[in-house]
Amino acid sequence: MPSRNIDDCVPVLRKCWRDGSKAFGVLNPELPQPFITCTYRTPQEQLDLYAQGRTKAGAIVTQIKRGGKHNSYPSKAFDIAFKTREGKLDWSPALFAKFAHIVAIQYPEVEWGGNWKSFKDMPHFQV
Repeated sequence: MPSRNIDDCVPVLRKCWRDGSKAFGVLNPELPQPFITCTYRTPQEQLDLYAQGRTKAGAIVTQIKRGGKHNSYPSKAFDIAFKTREGKLDWSPALFAKFAHIVAIQYPEVEWGGNWKSFKDMPHFQV
């Protein structure tokens, strides 16, 4: 199973996550809150994820077959999602955009997958 430990990321991403998630909570206490869904994943885990929507059931969620930002150690990427107080997942694009805006102010070197032209990866942040 891929890691969800932010300490498996490069230092700038660890700081970005900690500062960004704290600021998000302070600015938006009534909204669903961000949590980490993936930091590091092994090359085999990446291949398995790439197969999803191609040779395995499910929707396509990655364009990277191998050698992605999640596959180096320490990881150069993290993915997030949002959870309500009741524990329900929320994948609203507006939540990702709010988090990305907070990150962009303090960490311009961190790239948000929601800004990509061809394959928008809303949960993805990388250096």
